[in-house]
Amino acid sequence: MRRTFLKALAFSLAGAFSTVPAWSQAAPVELEFYYPVAVGGPITKIVDGMVAEFEKGNPDIKINSVYAGSYQDSVAKALTAHKGGSAPQLAVLLSTDMFTLIDEGAIVPFDPLIKTEEDKKWLADFYPGFMANSQTESKTWGIPFQRSTIVMYYNKDLFKEAGLNPDAAPATWDELVSQGKKLTKRDSDGQVTQWGLEIPSGGAFAYWLFQALTTPNDAILMSPEGNEVYLDKPEVIEAVQFWHDLAYKHKIMPTGTTDWGTTPKDFLVGKTAIMWTTTGNLTNVRKNADFDFGVAPMPKSKQGGSPTGGGNFYLFESATPEQQDAAYKFVKWMTSPENAAAWSIATGYVAVNQAAWETDRMKKYVQEVPQALVARDQLKVAVAEFSTHDNQRVTKLLNDNLQAVLTNAKTADEAMKDAQSEANRLLRSYK
Repeated sequence: MRRTFLKALAFSLAGAFSTVPAWSQAAPVELEFYYPVAVGGPITKIVDGMVAEFEKGNPDIKINSVYAGSYQDSVAKALTAHKGGSAPQLAVLLSTDMFTLIDEGAIVPFDPLIKTEEDKKWLADFYPGFMANSQTESKTWGIPFQRSTIVMYYNKDLFKEAGLNPDAAPATWDELVSQGKKLTKRDSDGQVTQWGLEIPSGGAFAYWLFQALTTPNDAILMSPEGNEVYLDKPEVIEAVQFWHDLAYKHKIMPTGTTDWGTTPKDFLVGKTAIMWTTTGNLTNVRKNADFDFGVAPMPKSKQGGSPTGGGNFYLFESATPEQQDAAYKFVKWMTSPENAAAWSIATGYVAVNQAAWETDRMKKYVQEVPQALVARDQLKVAVAEFSTHDNQRVTKLLNDNLQAVLTNAKTADEAMKDAQSEANRLLRSYK
């Protein structure tokens, strides 16, 4: 009996040591990852698929994705969580949130994680236009991911109907006005049935579309340090006046303000022949337009140009050293040439590094969708998106004053001088 017991015990111990017990296996490093759902389409499915693929190749890392709403919702939730001691370790937030996140002590720079020559080569490959909203004071605070420029979409069928060349979008402000008049249709009662142009001006992104007017007019709105703005310069006021005149003088655009989400809907149903919006809408337009369409850069006044836009990866100070390493690994994976190309093709956002455009997949894509090259090529004349310290309040006052002009509540001169005065007050302590 005793021999049987010892034999059973020996067998049991042998079995116990033949496999690693569950309690001794290292738990995966967990990351909470905030992601904004800012553009229409199956963005969450695409992100989920990429996360699942990363986890499959990196079973020691677990990523918990939190879809936090709009960009504005996401940064508000991230900062609230930071102040409450429950911040995420990683987030995609607007590139323009960089100064605010730094001022709040919410994020840490990526530089200490960039150690090898391969790391440095990866960082150097991002387009300089995107890095303008990702670096300050010789530190890298954001890694470009969901990035864009503003481009002009136009309905080639409606151009043909109006007797215009469907392969030649307006290249200057004068051409925008003259062609816009031919593209604007009215019924027998004088009611507009088709607009020549729509530019989003309502909500939170009026300032961004405004930069598609100020940049071609050779005007920069803020300092690289984010502590000074130049909103009352003559070139800036001239750009505001032109935006107003498109509706009230030239009558090729709706009066008042136009919501961000309205513009692509109107374009897809033929209510407007031209729209200005993010290149991030390219996949949406490709899939849903039942007409031939073109994509073109911003029309020139004195030069070409557009602001960059979109979101960066940010690393939060809440991350432990192990979580920082895991987050960095994930960010590098997401922005690798193959994945940056795949993301661009799936969403319409601009592939953020030059190597992505050299992949076989991207080369094949641009042969099929040459419109995708417009945003990339426009990066040569792109400027940083409007971003300052105390960014939400400064941006809101600029938006409010732009919308006041577009609703005839203020003149362009009054609005920009008011915006400059108030911005000076808000930024005084940061100089």
